[in-house]
Amino acid sequence: MDHFTSALLSIYDQLIVTDKNGTILKSTGTGNTLFHTVKSSNVGGSIKDVEQDLFSTSFAEEIMGKNEKRSFMQSSWQGPELLMTAYPIESGAWVWAYKEIKDSYPDASMGQSGPLLESKKPSFPFVIRSKPMLDVLHKMQMVCDVSATVLLLGESGVGKEIAARAIHNMGSRSDGPFIPVNCGAIPENLIESELFGYVEGAFTSARKEGAKGKFTLAHKGILFLDEVGELPLNVQVKLLRVLQERVVTPIGSTTSHPVDIQVIAATNKSLEKMVKKGEFREDLYYRLHVVPIHLPPLRNRVDEIPHLVQFFLQKYNTLYNRKVAFTPDAIDMLCIYQWPGNVRELENTVERLVITSGIPEVDVALVKEVLPFKGPKPTSLPVIDFLMPLQEAVDLVEEQLINMAMEQYKSLKLAAKVLEVSQPTMSRKYKKLRNKIEEASFSPVDKRAILEEQINQRLRSIAVVTAAIIPAEEVISLQKNMNRPTSYSQKLKQKLTMIQEKEGVIEWVFIFIMTEDGRLIHLVADKGFVIEPGEEYMGPPEMVNVAYQAFNGKAGVTPIYEDRYGEWKTSFAPIIDDDGNIVAIVGCDYSKAYFNSEMQRLRKQLNIHV
Repeated sequence: MDHFTSALLSIYDQLIVTDKNGTILKSTGTGNTLFHTVKSSNVGGSIKDVEQDLFSTSFAEEIMGKNEKRSFMQSSWQGPELLMTAYPIESGAWVWAYKEIKDSYPDASMGQSGPLLESKKPSFPFVIRSKPMLDVLHKMQMVCDVSATVLLLGESGVGKEIAARAIHNMGSRSDGPFIPVNCGAIPENLIESELFGYVEGAFTSARKEGAKGKFTLAHKGILFLDEVGELPLNVQVKLLRVLQERVVTPIGSTTSHPVDIQVIAATNKSLEKMVKKGEFREDLYYRLHVVPIHLPPLRNRVDEIPHLVQFFLQKYNTLYNRKVAFTPDAIDMLCIYQWPGNVRELENTVERLVITSGIPEVDVALVKEVLPFKGPKPTSLPVIDFLMPLQEAVDLVEEQLINMAMEQYKSLKLAAKVLEVSQPTMSRKYKKLRNKIEEASFSPVDKRAILEEQINQRLRSIAVVTAAIIPAEEVISLQKNMNRPTSYSQKLKQKLTMIQEKEGVIEWVFIFIMTEDGRLIHLVADKGFVIEPGEEYMGPPEMVNVAYQAFNGKAGVTPIYEDRYGEWKTSFAPIIDDDGNIVAIVGCDYSKAYFNSEMQRLRKQLNIHV
């Protein structure tokens, strides 16, 4: 056995020997710290517990049941990918051998494939382990060998400069310079000279020999304009000319010279909104918006967090000469945090934990000390304004929470942690939810109806909560003064606009009242609504009927309908005063395109074919 073990350790990092039931008889390794972070890998533990503690999938029980050698990849919660091979040996015992695969890139089976992905990867470390970031990499590969202007979009801290450097590193301009410019960090009176340069005597403090601008310095390479939305309007005019004509005129000169550059701009602002406000030139926006690449926030690529943690852990262990490891539970806690500061905040957190841990293992308690795990406090309690069986209401909320958790974390283990239930309970409930839709013998029409009801439940809930936060007294006061503007109309308009912008998927939010003869009158809405206050809404029966039901106290969602403004699905809920009287209804409009995309997402998530 010792010779067999020595031979395997020349190939693998860790060996675990178990009996036929999976109880660990021996555990030995060559320095991989992953297995040192869990007690379940010690003698007397269980290989099934090792899998649950360290990996996102479990194969041990299935393998032992078939009693045959198998090899496959395992994704660890701490980041590394491991090749695992199970060997059956005498007396029904098993050897479980693990080898870490050290590569910052997933294989083609994880997402994009083809010659671009295989042939072009940045030579510097750039961790990509999620489907959204694979899509980003694929777009970067397509633009790295052309001179088209690229606009990197995304929240602060998602890694826009790293992406720009990766484009430079992969592309035909890699031998040329990469010149970064933070447009928000340069004083307004200096930005023009920094970008375009100047000649002798251009202004009072100009150097005698003049100075080259960033555009000239980036010749044959890439100019990266970070925070491009901070550029003053007068500089935007000159930038537009450079992008159009590829020539630069230094300040104080009448001579222009050509530049061969690729411009990559980046912003965490909505340039489109800035254009509408007159803060950014429309022609420059379209010139920059040739190839937009959106880098998703870290909370939308949770499966990448363990790999990023591992990358930063190795970086700062080396930098500070430490040997700190993270327990699986600590990794889980980092995965369920929302990361408002994105990758930058994650890196800073890992560095802080490496420096301040004081012990070789970072556990959940240490993570909680440095991260503010505080959920948002509701400003008002959600209210259900119509009766339903209590168990049905409980099941409805439970299903929504399970769907939300699985959509966010794509892992039963992480979903269980964030919902604070055991992993077996989460597995059982999720299986029950999938069986409810997937295993029943419904026709395609029935399946579509079930999926639509899942979406309707969420839209109905949004309408109910929206109605609950609209003060009934403000609505009543506005009704009494419909013919003249009041502070109530402005306050309600601002509140509805805030709801519409915060949700992001609602086209319009509005409040209707009903006259004695049954006409629907628009009272107030968000700032983009197409109907004027006091105007009657005359829509199709399928929409009006659900609105009438809301005036009778029942929140509801319309089927897809068409009116003169487009094709919609609308959710309605009543606004009720302190005496229980329905004073108005609130409506939330969703486009047909949004509904169809949600149907497609839900079908894919639940693996339902309609």
